[in-house]
Amino acid sequence: MDPDLDPLDPLSRAEAAHLAARGSLTDADASGDERAIEAALRPRSLAEIVGQARVRDQLGLVLEAARLRGRAPDHVLLSGPPGLGKTTLAMIIAAEMSAPLRLTSGPAITHAGDLAAILSGMNEGDVLFIDEIHRMSRPAEEMLYMAMEDFRVDVVIGKGPGATAIPLEIPPFTLVGATTRAGLLPGPLRDRFGFTAQLEFYEPDELDRIVHRSAGLLGVELTAEGSAQIASRSRGTPRIANRLLRRVRDFAQVRADGVVTLEVAEAALELYEVDRLGLDRLDRAVIDALCRRFGGGPVGIATLAVAVGEERETVEEVAEPFLVRLGFLARTPRGRIATPAAWAHLGLRAPAPDPSVGPSDAEQMLFDG
Repeated sequence: MDPDLDPLDPLSRAEAAHLAARGSLTDADASGDERAIEAALRPRSLAEIVGQARVRDQLGLVLEAARLRGRAPDHVLLSGPPGLGKTTLAMIIAAEMSAPLRLTSGPAITHAGDLAAILSGMNEGDVLFIDEIHRMSRPAEEMLYMAMEDFRVDVVIGKGPGATAIPLEIPPFTLVGATTRAGLLPGPLRDRFGFTAQLEFYEPDELDRIVHRSAGLLGVELTAEGSAQIASRSRGTPRIANRLLRRVRDFAQVRADGVVTLEVAEAALELYEVDRLGLDRLDRAVIDALCRRFGGGPVGIATLAVAVGEERETVEEVAEPFLVRLGFLARTPRGRIATPAAWAHLGLRAPAPDPSVGPSDAEQMLFDG
């Protein structure tokens, strides 16, 4: 670190983090590792985070209070759609507390013994991050209750009548759980988190600032119009914004003069099949099949998946949430239907309402099915 930087000055810390990120990006670019590049673009502190102001302020208060008390912060639950920064926030929590971060995921913890092995290696003040925590096995979940509340687990040795439970004390630590489906977490587990943060989709101006920041780290020259074009097609998600920026950068370097202008961004995103609303090939295939082949629905999700040549889970978990959020698709008790907005987006005229659908059914179309 530059000796002229004062480690106690927040601005200097931000500058130092920026320089460190640039160094990481240089190494990542040299190795061609896309994952390393994505990791190097992550904010390194709460001060660097763009957007999520409410969560940032609340979490900053929790961490500052813990530092003043000289204790580990309360357990933190981060929920929200993929790509909004849950893993980044977990890394920032560890960095802000100057504590080691241990990472694992719910699907990797298939037995209580797996969790016991992880917890037994924890030191005081460590931060344990469990991604997709709702996918942990039930025995491990129940062991986690006691670990979070009493910092103790009972390790069972042997089987049957001769089994013996050995209590294992764990130093105070902070658990950070991340989930895309908070409703699947059992109540007893959810209630043991001292702070719960619900991450929201980002506004276009926030994504614009993220694109500018990432472009600076990547050494990409771009205009305000080019940046705004990328941000507007990023589906409210920083991960997608950074991915599109890297692809537009490639296009600018190969087919233009290296500067990301409005024209270059539009041409690149058209090549990668990302339209002005952020819909990709799969999204358009879903609404196209729904409107052109099935007259706007209702149609079952399995039939719709076959029509677009994808697995049901892919359509249901990747395409459908964004289409519902845009108001292009509705889930009804009878199946999926296309809204007038979807017809308009395809340049088609929506058919007249079916007179056989009564008022009560029409009201139900707005809700789950």
